[in-house]
Amino acid sequence: MATTITCDVAIIGAGLAGGLIALALRARHPGLTIRLVDAGAVVGGHHRWSFFGSDIAPDDLWLVKPLVTQSWPDHAVRFPGHARTIPEPYYSIESERLDTVVRAALPADALMLGRYVAAVSATTVELADGDRIEATGVIDARGPGDLTTLDLGWQKFVGQELRLSAPHQAPVPAIMDATVAQIDGYRFVYCLPLGATRMFVEDTYYSDTPDLDREVLADRIHAYVAARGWQVEQTASEEQGVLPVAMGGDFEAYWRSTGPVAKAGMRAGLFHPTTGYSLPDAVRTASTIAARRDFGGNALHDATHAAAKATWNDRGFYRMLDTMLFKAADPAERYRVLERFYRLSPRLIGRFYAGQSTMTDKARVLIGKPPVPFLRAVRALAGVQA
Repeated sequence: MATTITCDVAIIGAGLAGGLIALALRARHPGLTIRLVDAGAVVGGHHRWSFFGSDIAPDDLWLVKPLVTQSWPDHAVRFPGHARTIPEPYYSIESERLDTVVRAALPADALMLGRYVAAVSATTVELADGDRIEATGVIDARGPGDLTTLDLGWQKFVGQELRLSAPHQAPVPAIMDATVAQIDGYRFVYCLPLGATRMFVEDTYYSDTPDLDREVLADRIHAYVAARGWQVEQTASEEQGVLPVAMGGDFEAYWRSTGPVAKAGMRAGLFHPTTGYSLPDAVRTASTIAARRDFGGNALHDATHAAAKATWNDRGFYRMLDTMLFKAADPAERYRVLERFYRLSPRLIGRFYAGQSTMTDKARVLIGKPPVPFLRAVRALAGVQA
């Protein structure tokens, strides 16, 4: 028999954004009844999220500190004409840790995993099995909305956690190794040393299409690892993904595509236009929601819509740079844009990744000899949508 479940806040989607909101609400409002709903069997799925120290505001560190599984004091980048180590901390979160922390923080009845959602409104969730959740407010933190409303390039990747037969001798992450062959756009390999004989290696592309051939990318990972002299004993895990890189589009149409309900994460369009990453925005959103006192569905919708729209409007600069990268630079030459960028100051780079570039930062990125043909850049930018 179908049942009706009541709560204060229902969060749909137990990924990074939904998990962080649940943790923040539980910490700031322990008296609230929460339901965290997902079709999956675990919180966070099977992912790894990494971030720079400057991505998170000091007041929000309490939320992410319990989730961090690895940290390094600095990180490196490598390009054909430039390499450097940047003295900025770098951190990584494994989805298993998010699952563990959320399960420890929430009452058992707050987690509704393995439950499929049929319909959502600002105050109700209809489950596929006939059960119904009635909430003061609902937050939809599932995957992206209708991406056809946006003008996009793509960041696509396959990553593998490898167990090695001997220590790799790589002390810090290489977040971009672009010394590899440039194939299908801007290509780089991302390496995280998780332990003396554990290495996470990801083959990544800034591509014009979202098409991803898992077998081809896995073979390229194996070739890269062999060239580094690392002997693989076991592939412990693998993940893959295709992230949007926004050049423009209709934000309001994107928001409407998933209905008049409060949203967070990719559902809200809260991802960095250039990197596609959503962790810094997810932390800020969770902190902002937890600071509220009104959790009514309409109020939550209006607040999350206003915040997401303001963020979209503030990030036109990044969408302009993406347009230059995808439409003005030849695919095999796109690495030159990033190579030039990584000659700039570490603090500027950090603010860029956090989506908080200053006017001075923006001017510094643009001045000097452009890494793309000037007239082609002008023609590309002439078609930019705000």
